[in-house]
Order: sequence, then C-alpha cells, then structure tokens
Amino acid sequence: MNQMTLALILFAIMYAALLKWPQHRWKTALIAAGVFLITGILGITEALGAINYNVLMMLAGTMMTVELFIQSRMPALMSEKLLQITPNVKWAVIALSLLSGLISAFVDNVATVLMVAPVGLAVAKKLKTNPVPVLISIAVSSNLQGAATLVGDTTSILLANYAKMGFNDFFWFLGKPGIAFSVEIGALLTVPVLMILFRKETARVESEVTTKVTDYVPGILLLSTIISLIVASQFPNKPELTNGFLCIGFGVIGMLYEWLRQKSTDVFKSVSSAIDYQTLLLLSGLFMVIQGITNAGVIEAAAELFVKMGNGSVLMMYVLIVAVSVALSAFIDNIPYVATMLPVVNGISALMGIPPYLFDFGLLIGATLGGNITPVGASANIAGIGILQKNGYSVSTKDFMRIGVPFTLVAAIGGAAFNWLIWS
Repeated sequence: MNQMTLALILFAIMYAALLKWPQHRWKTALIAAGVFLITGILGITEALGAINYNVLMMLAGTMMTVELFIQSRMPALMSEKLLQITPNVKWAVIALSLLSGLISAFVDNVATVLMVAPVGLAVAKKLKTNPVPVLISIAVSSNLQGAATLVGDTTSILLANYAKMGFNDFFWFLGKPGIAFSVEIGALLTVPVLMILFRKETARVESEVTTKVTDYVPGILLLSTIISLIVASQFPNKPELTNGFLCIGFGVIGMLYEWLRQKSTDVFKSVSSAIDYQTLLLLSGLFMVIQGITNAGVIEAAAELFVKMGNGSVLMMYVLIVAVSVALSAFIDNIPYVATMLPVVNGISALMGIPPYLFDFGLLIGATLGGNITPVGASANIAGIGILQKNGYSVSTKDFMRIGVPFTLVAAIGGAAFNWLIWS
C-alpha cells in the first residue's frame, strides 16, 4: 500500500468517526494525527508547524472577552432589544443570522460565532425554544460572508496575498464588481431558506427590556477587538501572530480590569474555564491531519483529476472548481485546501490562456460556503457546536445538515452564477 492510499484511508476513517461520534471529535482528530506521525506520513516538526497558532490564539482570546461580555449581561439586553423589533421566532432567528453575517464580513467567522452565540442562547431561553437550530443558523450565516472582505476569513487573506489584492479590491477590482458582491448575493438568497426552515416558528414575540447591564467595559473591549482586527488587516507585512496577540491581549486586559473592579480572583477561574479547550485541541488535530494528506499528495491528486475532466471548457472547469471545492471543504478545513489549490487554479488559468480571477473567486466561493454542509467543515461550525455542548445540548449530524445543506446549495449556486456573469 503506497503512502497516498494509506493517507486517504486514514483520512476517511477519521472523518467517519468525527461524524459518528461528535462528542469525541477532539480525541478522534488527535488520535488520527498520532497515526499519521507513527506511519511516517507526517514528521513531528512538520506537524507542529502545520498548526495555525494564530487561529487558536484568536479563538482563546475571543472566548475570554466574550465570557466577560456575557457576565456583563449585555447579550441578554441585546436579545430583549432584538425581540422588541421582531414579530415572531422566525424573524428573530433571521435577524440573528443577518447580524452574524454582517459581523463576519469584517471579523473572523469563529470570533463572530463566539460574539453572537450568547445573544442567540439568550433569545432561545427567553422564548423557551430549542437553541440548537438557532445557533446552527448563526454559525452557517457567519461562514457565508467571510469571503466578502479581506478581514472576514483566513481564506480571504490567502487570496489577497496570492493575488496581491488590497482591502478595497474585494469590492471593486480591475473595473468590475469584486468577490464581495458574489458573496452578498449568495447570502441574501439564504433568507428565503431560513423563512422556509423556520416557517412553523410563528409564536409571537413579547418582551420587555428589564435587563440592566452591570459593566460596559467588556462590550467596549469586544468592539475594540473588532476594530483592531480591521486596522491590522491594512498592514500586509505584519507579524504572523498579530491577530492572535490582539485577541489574547484584549482578553487579558478585560480579565485584569474585572479583577481590579471586583477585588476577587474568581474572575480568573471563570474566564479560564470559559475557554473551550476541546475545540482548540480538535482544530490542532485537524491542522496536522490536513498537512499529512497534503504531504501524501491526496489533495493534489484530487486537483489533477478534475483538471483532466475539464476537457478544455472554461465553463466546465469553473463548475468543477466550484463543485469540487464545495464537496471537499464539507469535510476538510478550507484554509489548507485554499492554500494548496490557489497555485493549482492559477496554473489552470495560465494553460487555458485566461486571467486567473474567475477561477480564484470561484475557488473561494466554493471553499468558503462548502464548509456549511457538515458540522466539521468549518471552524465556525465546530465553535458553535462546542458552545451548545458546553451548555448541555447535543447536536447530531442530521440536525446540522438539515440547515447546512440548503444554505450551502442556494448560496453557492447564486454566488457562483453571479461571479461567472462578471468574470467569465
């Protein structure tokens, strides 16, 4: 058995286990990474280097700040304000989804979920409804618009670095509408999907604003985190861990402030326990496994396969890039996938004698939206499910796919079609 076949088998077994036993995902990913190390597909130094420490630090830091944000009672107040302007549960969920989508266009998708999920939980609790579909809708909505701006998602940063695009190029590029328009059109098309999925949730919303916020500083720190990430994105040559240190920094500042304000060390315990260590371990394992299958040539072989299937047709090749990106990113993290595929699709463009932007944007649309099909296809989904599990709710793959699949199909087809009309 050659290395590629072995890697593919191990990868398939791991993802089957991830889908079958969601409560043990972090263990499964780490065990799989260990097997890749034992079999020699992946070296220890290479495995440690494959972990995206910037993403992990952003996660941990944002979790700290969000915990203080929750303790301040601001999410509860926001939920009451939201319920005042929405006629029923259906529109409350749609409003939360649109809010998470808007935020995720400027902030990392995972951070967006961590910010909006507490509001979703508070709304579900107040309405006495199941929070599982509410938080799933928030997670998938945050994935939809991550590719709209340079700062919205790691894949956007990869594209910008490779194509030498600045912040404004995502909106208007070479005299044409940028990828942001394709993403936003796909996102708007998901509103009818939500209306259908939550069509039975017609219970009227009646709420009074009774919550009193105990401290506004955590909210200010959370807003400062968003602004600092946007500002940092304007410096393409910044240190690799800049965003991670910013998120950690604001979390530590908030913790120290609360310690001085409360004159108690209990804040250190509560904030530290709010960090979802299982999610961090799961992502670490996935980063290593993806590096392993990349080393073994699995991703490259998949790319070569659909290049042969394109048969010289630009339209066929475009459809294949989008479709394969959607399919693969449903099961693998889109960050290493996009990093691997960008040079591949640019090579295809060169061979076909066309500018690379049609395929580049199609790749990003497919890879970004495809993660919504399964609960392990995107870091934001993993984070959302982690929050639900932390609050005592179990999430089955079926529960997730009931919302994720129609979201993905509508958004991907709509966004890809508009991108074709502009850049073909």
